Amino acid sequence: MQLLLATVILAGSPAAPTVEVCPSHQVMAEQLADDVQTGTLLFSQGDCLAVKVFSRSEYTHVATVVVEDNKPMVYESTNGVGVRKLSLEKYIAVNAPDELHVYQPKFDFNKKLQQPFVSHLKQELGRPYSVKHHLTGKRCEGLHCAEYVTDALMASDIMRAENPPKVSPGSLRNGIAKANRYHETHVLNLEKPEPVRAEGDGWCENLWLDTKYCTQDCYSSFKRKFLCR
Repeated sequence: MQLLLATVILAGSPAAPTVEVCPSHQVMAEQLADDVQTGTLLFSQGDCLAVKVFSRSEYTHVATVVVEDNKPMVYESTNGVGVRKLSLEKYIAVNAPDELHVYQPKFDFNKKLQQPFVSHLKQELGRPYSVKHHLTGKRCEGLHCAEYVTDALMASDIMRAENPPKVSPGSLRNGIAKANRYHETHVLNLEKPEPVRAEGDGWCENLWLDTKYCTQDCYSSFKRKFLCR
């Protein structure tokens, strides 16, 4: 059984972070499910160097939550996939070991605001991902994560942005904080468990296995840092 180590920090709390060892991503998602709502924003601090360099921020991704049939679903636009929705459990699993920052609305996100917000998120499902137009500020066929969430917030008149394609996860976070529309409630430091490594019979097989695992780890790190996946 996999273990997920998560440090949960209540924003603004002077107490030391509590560390919880959970038996699965499902348990962590169930715990967080009680604290999220439609309109909750999830900001990630990941490894993607391209986003960090161009946005000059440690925040590399943003997604939002919609509660459907009493279950929190996450809507995002991500590289290699495009615009999609997935369960909170799956979202936590694919984002580990990123650091997740949970932001909650400081206003009443009522049904009148939810309707255009959710409608916009759903109508973009399946749209391809693109981030190149972040530099030009011009709309294109693709959609990047901060643009997607910003458009949904604008559809509900929750915020305004002069040029949504130019919005980055970091600038969106700064904008909602400056406008006093959202506040940070949790920080989740998710760590993937160490994979189980097979041991070979003899030094030759062990050398081959070490080379194999090293190559896999290097490729995984390369994908996260340079391909942002």
